[in-house]
Amino acid sequence: MESVADMNKKGNSNMVTFATDRPIYLQICDRICNEILQEVYAADSRIPSVREYGALLQVNPNTAFKAFEELSRDDIIYQRRGMGYYVKAGARERIMEQRRQTMLNSTLKQLFNDMGVLGISIDQVVDEYVKYQSEKKS
Repeated sequence: MESVADMNKKGNSNMVTFATDRPIYLQICDRICNEILQEVYAADSRIPSVREYGALLQVNPNTAFKAFEELSRDDIIYQRRGMGYYVKAGARERIMEQRRQTMLNSTLKQLFNDMGVLGISIDQVVDEYVKYQSEKKS
């Protein structure tokens, strides 16, 4: 995934594609969180403005604003009046914990259900995981 900072440097004019099964503002939240996890934005560093994000992702600034508000409520970013939005200290750890909980409480349960329906054993999953890890190292 290309960060907004990279897109800005390149002057990227390619339209960003959003999934249709999830609100765009939540996908923008995910994107910003991913950038924080990838350390594109460190704690207390400024992120692009609402207008910059909206323009770079080619979405309405109101949609970008809604994402920023959501992230503010989730204690991921904060606003300095007249200066923009910044990554809150500890945001990376909060994002990691939220995503771990989602993985353990939702994603894995759905995976286990699908495995049962499709007759996939845990041994098959482990084999695929080992293959994935070895391919990843190559």
